[in-house]
Amino acid sequence: MEISDDHSTDEFTKSVKKKKIPAKVLRYFPLKPRLQRLYMSSKTASHMKWHVDGRMEEPRNVRLGLASDGFNPFGNMSISYSMWLVVLIPYNLPPWMCMKQTFFMLSLLIPGPTAPGNDIDIYLQPLIDELNDLWEVGVETYDASTKQNFCMRAAILWTINDFPAYANLLGWSTKGKFACPICNKDCSSYRLQNGRKWCYMGHRRFLPIDHRFRRDKKSFDGNEEHRAAPKHCLGKMFYIN
Repeated sequence: MEISDDHSTDEFTKSVKKKKIPAKVLRYFPLKPRLQRLYMSSKTASHMKWHVDGRMEEPRNVRLGLASDGFNPFGNMSISYSMWLVVLIPYNLPPWMCMKQTFFMLSLLIPGPTAPGNDIDIYLQPLIDELNDLWEVGVETYDASTKQNFCMRAAILWTINDFPAYANLLGWSTKGKFACPICNKDCSSYRLQNGRKWCYMGHRRFLPIDHRFRRDKKSFDGNEEHRAAPKHCLGKMFYIN
């Protein structure tokens, strides 16, 4: 057996023995087939149109809610591992059905070990692409209740999440000086000198203009509040072509 002075063999051995870290695998579950099955089944097709006819141009278009949050799959708080779920809820169904676990649609399973944070938009891209296609183009679907085909479209109505996840999904920081997404740049905040934390005292702005709390200095920050509630920001104000 020859012994070589070349160190490449040692380096190769070290690289083999090194602990391997698996790459993240995003598990995405397509949305279109599952929405189609809701209309293709005679048990759910009629429930997808339970609302009063005539209120919408096409009542069979699907309205969805998007819920997202992280959890520890190991159930052990001493292990810092966070896996994130993205779940879709079809609001075409009646209230007594749409909130049942049977109709929750798992769309994305984002692996850990850490939360996606502000990078969640990268993981959401496959879902966003499919939703854009569902709204702009649609997909031909068989309606078991009418025994006819139609072009089904879908849209997201709102998101369901806690305040930290709100910051990740909408890109608005929910901590610090401008933490309130409603007040926006008009957020009334100041930093406590001793506590060294941000305090928000502009909540009296949302009261009726003649409410007695607006003139109550002693119970609040020592000032009267005469400002109106901040204007609610609409999506089109932030839309960029």
